[in-house]
Amino acid sequence: MTWQLSNTALDEQQLLVNESLMFLGNGYLGVRGNFEEGYRDDFKSIHGTYINAFHEETEIQYGEKLFGFPDFQQKLANVIDTQEIEVYLDGERFSLFEGEIINFDRTLHMDQGYSVREVHWRSPKSQEAKLTFTRVVSFVTKELFAIKVDVEPISNVREVKLISKVKGDVTNYVEKDDPRLASNHAKLLYANEAKSEAGLTQVKARTERTDLEVACVMRHEHDGQHSIEHNGYEIIETFTFDGASNASLIKYNVYTDTLRHGDDLLEKGIQIQSKLVEFETILKEQKAYLDEFWRVSDIAIAGDDSLQQGIRFNLYHLLQSVGKDSVSNISAKGLSGEGYEGHYFWDTEIYIFPVFLMTNPEIAKGLLLHRYSTLDAARLRAKEMGHKKGALFPWRTITGPESSAFFPAGTAQYHISADIAYSFIQYYLVTKDEQFKQEYLAEVLIETARLWADTGFMKNGQFLINNVTGPDEYTCIVNNNYYTNAMAKYNMEWAYKIYQDMRESELVQQLGVTEDEALFWNEAAEKMLLPFDDELGINEQDDTFLNKQVWDFENTSDEEYPLLLNYHPLTLYRYQVCKQADTVLAHFLVEDLADDETIRKSYDYYEHVTTHDSSLSYCVFSIMASKLGYDEKAYHYFNETARLDIDNLHKNTKDGLHMANMGGTWLAMVYGFAGLRVKEEGLSFRPRQVKAWDDFSFSLRFRDRLINIQLVDGQVVYTLVEGDDLDVSHFNEQVQLSVGSPVSKVL
Repeated sequence: MTWQLSNTALDEQQLLVNESLMFLGNGYLGVRGNFEEGYRDDFKSIHGTYINAFHEETEIQYGEKLFGFPDFQQKLANVIDTQEIEVYLDGERFSLFEGEIINFDRTLHMDQGYSVREVHWRSPKSQEAKLTFTRVVSFVTKELFAIKVDVEPISNVREVKLISKVKGDVTNYVEKDDPRLASNHAKLLYANEAKSEAGLTQVKARTERTDLEVACVMRHEHDGQHSIEHNGYEIIETFTFDGASNASLIKYNVYTDTLRHGDDLLEKGIQIQSKLVEFETILKEQKAYLDEFWRVSDIAIAGDDSLQQGIRFNLYHLLQSVGKDSVSNISAKGLSGEGYEGHYFWDTEIYIFPVFLMTNPEIAKGLLLHRYSTLDAARLRAKEMGHKKGALFPWRTITGPESSAFFPAGTAQYHISADIAYSFIQYYLVTKDEQFKQEYLAEVLIETARLWADTGFMKNGQFLINNVTGPDEYTCIVNNNYYTNAMAKYNMEWAYKIYQDMRESELVQQLGVTEDEALFWNEAAEKMLLPFDDELGINEQDDTFLNKQVWDFENTSDEEYPLLLNYHPLTLYRYQVCKQADTVLAHFLVEDLADDETIRKSYDYYEHVTTHDSSLSYCVFSIMASKLGYDEKAYHYFNETARLDIDNLHKNTKDGLHMANMGGTWLAMVYGFAGLRVKEEGLSFRPRQVKAWDDFSFSLRFRDRLINIQLVDGQVVYTLVEGDDLDVSHFNEQVQLSVGSPVSKVL
């Protein structure tokens, strides 16, 4: 059960959710879990196939447009559809909405990398068959999406007919009443070529403004009678089989695009098709790939199969969505749906990046290199926003330009530049990659430090940063947001440190960094205002947060959440109400800036005014509850993360999975229950026993070592699996680890 996600009932209310839950991807290509045979005519499926970073730009329409507002918005485009395969038994079309379903079982195999749907169906005219749909998106051949359909006739079926389609003309999903979705511009892609040659079906399509092209080269493997017809940019292939025996059809779909494959996309697709192995071998390759992934990335618990399933589900879908090339990242919904239009947010650096940093640092490095590739766009955005120097990374983007039209909760979230700098620093601390420091880290830190130096100013011996928005989107355009100031302080401290180390380097000379400039970063960091309320003993979220009236939570009904869908932003801004962790998040990321008592009092205060309307919030409260010894709260908030999508807790899983929350599940376990922190001096642990679990174990990669950590029977066991000896800190006690010599410590 814990390696599979299954459903055995055809619940129409759950169909759209299951399309997201059952999606398959590999970081390049993502395919929603749509039914091959289709749905009822009156059912609106979110039919989707996506290529990471393949997008169109649409003009943003403003009632009133002011200087610096972005002109265009980038949107992930739904691409060529190859999912459809109709099934007919003696002329009767198979449909789960007609006839009798004798058995239905749909399973996602997370340890093997494929999904299978098995249906035993009796038609309205009593024709009967067992149908099996197996699909896979390959981790080994990133361009490949394959479907295998097996039909086993049960009654006296004379003929089985399978009709396979490829559609070049597709549209995106829109929903006008939810700001988290696109409300217009359904048509982003235009087919321009469709042909069949030498047993290969070939379709191309292009976006208009971005001028990106996608192609699909498809072939079938079968032993039936075959015919083909063209209907514009839709190609329909019919396969007829004798009903006296089983029918089988395999559909190999190869996608190429101009971002990765350059020109001659059809020829590139043909070349990839020519090298494909048979379907069963593809499944074996998937298993081998995932065996290695799970060897390092699995988190195993004993005592709760439901949570174990949720944990593996989240890790598996992160792997399926994370970009693994230089032109892509990981969007808020991954490749599972169109929520947030395929944009990359700060979610990547703070919630998702750490998972791969500590388990698969090469993937983590790729995410950083993609951000680095957008540095020039961030420099340009800083100038558009009135800064003389520096880099302002966008709130929402795919290739670098800002795509957020609502600046109070978008562009004003300057903290993303510090978040990105923070992740670059974390990568260096974990890998000690000196070449990375010199080629990427230094430049990012210098340019982001310049942003902060130009954004803030000195007054009465303190450095202030005004008119920004922190992570809490229910409190916008404020002065001295604690999170922003704390992260900016850390950013500038490290920029000064890197300058001191590399002051004679060619890079520092090219960037024109002066001694006075670097000294100012250090001074600004030292004198950064970190708001603190003496009476409450807490870090204030910003200068005015505590002067506002507390939201009337007692008289707010469940139907009014999330508040952003039911209240005007200005109404929310006037109250003490947090959408998500803000100051509490800063206390996690840069915990050394506050003492434990301040952290405790702040946690207690903000917990009562936080709605957790954002899925990014629960894990942070869980992590900090663990730090503070609030074990029941830590476990409660963790529970909210582990199965958020499987159980559709936020009621919008249909639009795609919550990738940051999935990363947050891992964070809550590793940084929360195990108490991991990455310090300049190395790894530090402050683990806590989870009473609900008999056993809890996971592995980490750190500086070319592989370490396993197990919490069991009131002890923590540290085991160095691979690599040279390593010292780690256990509750401030140095512990030396050597291969073959596990070390046990009492919790």
